Amino acid sequence: ILTILGNSAVLATAVQRSSLLKSPEFLTVNLAVADIGMAISMYPLAIASAWNHAWLGGDASCIYYALMGFLFGVCSMMTLCAMAVIRFLVTNSSKSNSNKITKNTVRILITFIWLYSLLWAILPLVGWGYYGPEPFGISCTIAWSKFHNSSNGFSFILSMFLLCTVLPALTIVACYLGIAWKVHKAYQEIQNIDRIPNAAKLEKKLTLMAVLISVGFLSSWTPYAAASFWSIFNSSDSLQPVVTLLPCLFAKSSTAYNPFIYYIFSKTFRREIKQLQCCCGWRVHFFSTNNSAENPMSMMWSG
Repeated sequence: ILTILGNSAVLATAVQRSSLLKSPEFLTVNLAVADIGMAISMYPLAIASAWNHAWLGGDASCIYYALMGFLFGVCSMMTLCAMAVIRFLVTNSSKSNSNKITKNTVRILITFIWLYSLLWAILPLVGWGYYGPEPFGISCTIAWSKFHNSSNGFSFILSMFLLCTVLPALTIVACYLGIAWKVHKAYQEIQNIDRIPNAAKLEKKLTLMAVLISVGFLSSWTPYAAASFWSIFNSSDSLQPVVTLLPCLFAKSSTAYNPFIYYIFSKTFRREIKQLQCCCGWRVHFFSTNNSAENPMSMMWSG
């Protein structure tokens, strides 16, 4: 519920100010699309299976669930990586150079992210890697436990780990460390000037927001990655079901964090949310009040 409501608000505000969106903000929209896509396509089936105490639908639904999870998970990771790189380029470039990151450039980048994610999600369907149930039995993902005795599976998981997890994570960390150093040097150079620090403070706030989004995602998925890699080299029976269940639930919670971070750090997002609330309040009042035409002041105040 939090994921769908929060990310729907992000998408609604993006539609409201679509003509005013800057190029990097399209990546924020893409991240919201990936999060809400994961919630809609996966979570109802997982919840129903949890109430059933067993997976519903058999092998077909298990493969579907795992494919959606892999697709949206890789898409989110690569989007965060792209956000970090663009943030680094903007911070370390002059104003004229930063304008070279156009909307068309970001759209091409987003298209590449989705194609890259789709490629990795399809590979287990064509024989490189496997999809299967989680050890606790009410969720599906990459069949980690099959990889310790399969060279085919092990080569897939190693390649996926390097290209979809390690390299993007290292890129994110390197970019934000570079930005932090740049902002630190900028503060040292302009500490005696009154006007410029406002721009530096804004840059620092935007960077902090991007860092928190990345930290939230990586922190949510790290316990799951650790439990999964334990299953590669050891029998999945060596872990209690709850030990494999909790990291999975924690990883899925990553889709709900970002709207709260936007609300805390973005005045524009808060203002747009209040406008949405006012708009919704006006509509409810308009359609539910019979004498609204007789009391225009009341209707205007509600609007």
